[in-house]
Amino acid sequence: MAMAVNAAKARLKRNQLAVGIGVRLVRNVDIIKVMKAAGFDWLFLDLEHGAMSIENACEISTAAQDSGIAPIVRVPYGELAMATRILDGGALGIVIPHVDTAEEAREIADKLRYAPIGHRSVGGGQAQFDYAPMKMADMTRRANDNTLITVMIETPKAVRNAEAIAAVPGIDALLVGSSDLSVEMGIPGENGHPKIQEAVDKVVAACKKHRKFPGMGGAYSEELLQLYIGKGMKMLLAGNDLPMLINAARTHQAKVRSMATVRAKPKASAKKK
Repeated sequence: MAMAVNAAKARLKRNQLAVGIGVRLVRNVDIIKVMKAAGFDWLFLDLEHGAMSIENACEISTAAQDSGIAPIVRVPYGELAMATRILDGGALGIVIPHVDTAEEAREIADKLRYAPIGHRSVGGGQAQFDYAPMKMADMTRRANDNTLITVMIETPKAVRNAEAIAAVPGIDALLVGSSDLSVEMGIPGENGHPKIQEAVDKVVAACKKHRKFPGMGGAYSEELLQLYIGKGMKMLLAGNDLPMLINAARTHQAKVRSMATVRAKPKASAKKK
């Protein structure tokens, strides 16, 4: 039985960009086709902020299995039991926020990976395998290989510990949360500040050393995306549905209103003979 392809992890393994879109506003399966049509590689289903529920996340994750866009879910801080339920419910990846130490990363890997890497409990048939019966050894091995486990680097302490965090077996990616990191550094909202750039350099170097995937969130402008892609970021959270909808709607209505200001040029009067 084939397992649903994790498009994000597959691209990262090929050293390609994996471009994701945050989902907070549209909490139903329609978002899968919309964002797939837009060309994204993964959905960032956010349970840390906004009103999305575990039921919403699992429904979207299950429906996304054969779409070619990977459902990856961020859970609230410390909610590892919720994370395992979401993996059982169809997610192809989990993002854990606010990870500051290697000890925290080891606990995450222990809870979210099956043996021999960790001690995740086996919950029976899964959407990732079309609920087909299969040998447990095969299922756990393939699930470990295909699932993308990401920890977020969001404090100066986490940056200092980036190399130790990246060295933890079972952790695939380190994603810099530049918005929270900027606040913690006393430069709120300055996501292109030299301090953030220095932090990114440290995380990218740690990932290269330990063969992990470096990721970036919170840097959504074209200028910042170009900057951090140039620094080696591969797993990119490139925006989310709410500001994209607002910005597109605002731009369109402004164009419509501008049409009302256009006045036809008065016709030149005919010359008298």
